[in-house]
Amino acid sequence: MTEHDAVARLRAAGCVFAEDEARLIAEAAGADPAAGERLLARRIAGEPLEHVLGWAAFAELRIAVAPGVFVPRRRTELVARLAADLAPAGGLVVDLCCGAGAIAAAVAHARPDLRVVAADIDPAAVALAARTLAPLGASSLVSDLDAALGGLAGTVDVVASCPPYVPTAQIPLMPREAREHEPALALDGGADGAALQRGVLAASSRLLRPGGVAVVETSEALVALTARAAGDAGLAAEVARDEDLGATVVVARR
Repeated sequence: MTEHDAVARLRAAGCVFAEDEARLIAEAAGADPAAGERLLARRIAGEPLEHVLGWAAFAELRIAVAPGVFVPRRRTELVARLAADLAPAGGLVVDLCCGAGAIAAAVAHARPDLRVVAADIDPAAVALAARTLAPLGASSLVSDLDAALGGLAGTVDVVASCPPYVPTAQIPLMPREAREHEPALALDGGADGAALQRGVLAASSRLLRPGGVAVVETSEALVALTARAAGDAGLAAEVARDEDLGATVVVARR
């Protein structure tokens, strides 16, 4: 199979960036045509490209991903960038709802002086995160928000998080790749989309030291609810945006 044939098949399957995807699949397969055909077939069947490749591009890193685990989005790079910028020298950053650990990895890569801890309720996601984080000197653990992080209460400089924030009723409207290949646990933000954001901000109020800050991804549709949740948790909120990434973030200070 030639690259031209792969591009044509990917285009026919509806892949917008067929040329780039064909190149990445060929690189992943190496000199094994059978492996290339298997990877191409998975992508054409609708599996996310990142799951097919085994990694997602994020903040100039390759984050290990796998079927059944949420794929980190480029817009979440704003959370990682702000967390790295706001953390003091030698500070402690906690990535709540870490998924594959993209935020924690980007922060640890940008700021080797920091102590970075990632937590998620999903053991499969934490296992993936550990593969990426260990070489960067960061750690990961299974925890329902801050349940396993009690020893850090009042000591954290930055909580960084991309919690699920899709309203339950909107999940069937998401792209097929997400709704069929990513766990509902990593997508479902409850009836109004902000349930997990409220949980993260409440946990942040317990974890943060005085003067610490929580950086929580949201959407333009939910930003007012997210800011209100910060206030309810005793945090002072402001909004940050990155138009190039299409990202909206609430920065909430204790």
